[in-house]
Amino acid sequence: MKLLIVEDEPEMAASLVAYLRPQYVCEVATTFGQAQEKMLLYDYDCILLDLTLPGGDGLTLLSELQRNKKADGVIITSARNALDDRIAGLHLGADDYLSKPFHLPELGARIAALVRRRRFGGHNQIQLRDLTVDVPARTATVAGAALVLTRSEFDLLLLLLANPGRVVSKGAIAEHLSGDAAEAFDNYETVYAHVKNLKRKLAEVGAGDYISTVYGVGYTIKPVAA
Repeated sequence: MKLLIVEDEPEMAASLVAYLRPQYVCEVATTFGQAQEKMLLYDYDCILLDLTLPGGDGLTLLSELQRNKKADGVIITSARNALDDRIAGLHLGADDYLSKPFHLPELGARIAALVRRRRFGGHNQIQLRDLTVDVPARTATVAGAALVLTRSEFDLLLLLLANPGRVVSKGAIAEHLSGDAAEAFDNYETVYAHVKNLKRKLAEVGAGDYISTVYGVGYTIKPVAA
């Protein structure tokens, strides 16, 4: 899962990254221009959006997301606690509004709820044939047997499960697992390695046919048994 943290206060941004990075790939934008570029170029599971930014207003960024038909989830995190701002943000497409100061565990719970609602129909558990994934606990089993995954392998599995029957490109996987660092990759060897390891671990617990390769394009997870 990948987050964009739009926050111009360095200490606040660092605190958010430190708290969220164990579970999410985190990118940071500190100005209106940086946020605008990232939000329009890349896709995020959740954007944490401050409204008061050097160079512009966060509400304008929300309008641009709507105009460009971007489907990223958005939680506004702002010291601007005026009712008009909250209403405007929600009308412009934000999913939630959290006034500063806030407790990090509450923010974490709201992010998890947003991702669960948008990606997995509001469910904590995903069931696909013998595969069961507990999203909040970040655990997976196949017919009761534990599937022990690294963070990247688990995030890859969640990405494929969030797109059942659809082909997820190698580029989208690289960006999802590594954020904007993926732009520096010369090839997709890291993606190949994560897919290979995930397929091997699934096969070891009896789920060898879940992920299919679409050669030259990417990967898909079968929504039903073939």
